[in-house]
Amino acid sequence: MERNQITFDILRDVLGRIPGQRVHVVGDTIVDSYTHCTMIGGQTKTPTMSVLYERRVDYVGGAGIVAKHLIAAGAKVTFSTVLGDDALKTFAIEDMRAVGIDVRAVIDASRPTVNKNAIVVGGYRLLKVDTLDNRSISDNILASIAEAVSSTPADAVVYSDFRHGLFNRRTIPELIKAIPPNVYRVADSQVASRWGNITEFTDFDMIAPNEREARFAQADQDSGIRPLASGLYDAARCKLLILKLGERGVLACRDSDHESLDSFFVIDSFVHHLVDAVGAGDALLAYSTLAMLISRSDVISTMLGAFAAACECEHDGNIPITPDNVRAKIADVERQMNFA
Repeated sequence: MERNQITFDILRDVLGRIPGQRVHVVGDTIVDSYTHCTMIGGQTKTPTMSVLYERRVDYVGGAGIVAKHLIAAGAKVTFSTVLGDDALKTFAIEDMRAVGIDVRAVIDASRPTVNKNAIVVGGYRLLKVDTLDNRSISDNILASIAEAVSSTPADAVVYSDFRHGLFNRRTIPELIKAIPPNVYRVADSQVASRWGNITEFTDFDMIAPNEREARFAQADQDSGIRPLASGLYDAARCKLLILKLGERGVLACRDSDHESLDSFFVIDSFVHHLVDAVGAGDALLAYSTLAMLISRSDVISTMLGAFAAACECEHDGNIPITPDNVRAKIADVERQMNFA
């Protein structure tokens, strides 16, 4: 902060200027479900657990929660996605429209809305049941999504990739070509059970993979973090790489001169009491994008993203983070620094 002449008041000022920024999110919607049960016991003849159903709770996740973080921050959000023709489609659309997101969903009756249902007993996730179809979208759906990208006024386009049919080697080049000129371009490829490669999103302004995704993209299990980030930065030809390192924070790479000390900087995690780390990357992506639109500062963007990620980690469940949450985290860190 001293080297870049950044103060806590500057961070708060950037947060205050978020309202009105226009962001178009394109990506895979996932409905995350939690089926809560209590343990009854095991069967006597087979090693089968028996549980009693209590309730099921559904949440919009995937690219949808990125859109919800952005609108909670004060941005104007358009969301383009592909949904099945089922009850979860209706739930997802109504949930997002209720908070003001302009949902542009293409309905594909040949596939279900992606659902990941965790069976929870006593706070432990015993099993996860996925309902999905990972086939690539059709040419007609691709054309419809590309048209939405090219015709929607936006300050930034965010491609939030979970590899459930929308993004792949065939579709990504067409979707990149559809981005209007002078729009800030952001990509994130969050791949858990699928294969994905963040370097397919070439020449973007910002990418934000985690370490596992970075290693997969380069088939590199052994390099240290800085060489790993350098190789990914060059391969993706991006302007800012925010490499998420979990409890170790983030490493940002912003220059192809990797010998320069100023080409990298590291921001530690601001998490003080970890509750649930799920969704931290989504919060980081949203706030880093908005901060960059306003400040055009790599450091401010990465810091506010890290603050938002820490807020997410200190809440149970993947819930939208508000500017007030981030301001509280900034104030907490400022108090610690003043005390030190």
